[in-house]
Amino acid sequence: MPLQTVKFYQTGTFTVGNRLLAPEERSVQANMERTNSLNSGHRACQGCGEALGARYAIDAAMIASKGQLVAANATGCLEVFSTPYPETSWQIPWIHSLFGNAAAVATGIAAAIKVKRQKGVMGDVRVVAQGGDGGTTDIGFGCLSGMFERNDDVLYICYDNGGYMNTGVQRSSATPPAARTATTMPVGPEPGNNFGQGKFMPALAMAHEIPYVATATVADLRDLEHKVKKAMTFRGARYIQILVPCPLGWGSASHDTIRLSRLAKETGTFPVFEAEYGEITSSSKIRRLLPVEEYLRPQKRFAHLFGKTPAVATIARLQALADRNIRRYQMLDKEAK
Repeated sequence: MPLQTVKFYQTGTFTVGNRLLAPEERSVQANMERTNSLNSGHRACQGCGEALGARYAIDAAMIASKGQLVAANATGCLEVFSTPYPETSWQIPWIHSLFGNAAAVATGIAAAIKVKRQKGVMGDVRVVAQGGDGGTTDIGFGCLSGMFERNDDVLYICYDNGGYMNTGVQRSSATPPAARTATTMPVGPEPGNNFGQGKFMPALAMAHEIPYVATATVADLRDLEHKVKKAMTFRGARYIQILVPCPLGWGSASHDTIRLSRLAKETGTFPVFEAEYGEITSSSKIRRLLPVEEYLRPQKRFAHLFGKTPAVATIARLQALADRNIRRYQMLDKEAK
């Protein structure tokens, strides 16, 4: 096909794999030279947001590091579905850590690499740590805070699905208020998870004033890739939190993973932004502001809010939290209504 014809089509359509786009406009997955770090054949659930997010994130990190990358992986869904002994779907140097010490293990790897590089026996190998929200915001919080405080040269990626999904869908400190889990049942005067508890880890990472903090969703994969590549240009501690819907734990349809990720941002429920050294530098603007109810309804974990007697007050509280996110993380243009 003549080059000018390709240019004509690239402005009019996004084809499967984006093969008609100019190379610099393609995603990692459309590149014939991608590493395919997380290979096919793993045992993730249908529609798993974490599998999608990890594949794009680690491939982007591999490109940014020119293939010189080591990953430490906390116990959790990602580890369980990708490495059922004696098999593995990873095609990079990959180390399985305990549930709560991925940040510490990654720190040790980075320290060893630094010594070997100083001795001239190893090149510039970069380190990524990854885990779910349970292994990050709960069990691994101390190790992660220590990594931030020391400013260790590690990129930590948290795949946030809002619960301990591989052990039975228990609450984590990233579980949203009013959500049903196995340990926050939809019973009593205020069913579901309590308000006023939990942690928003990106804000805590910003409080450590580390070089780079970002959030992303699997609804915008180019944004995700860009932020991982940008994170790899920094030295020191970096943190990225990716919203990855879980059809099993959220009670959502497997084909709604991308839709829910988009709605999370468009309702203000999950802010998408970047920060450097404790200051927000950019935020992904909401294109069409939607009420938080649009995000809640497709998820069975919030079904108790829409029964015969809708929980109007609870929905209003969730809307207020979303509105606060919009203000705090500058998610609307000033001229937007």
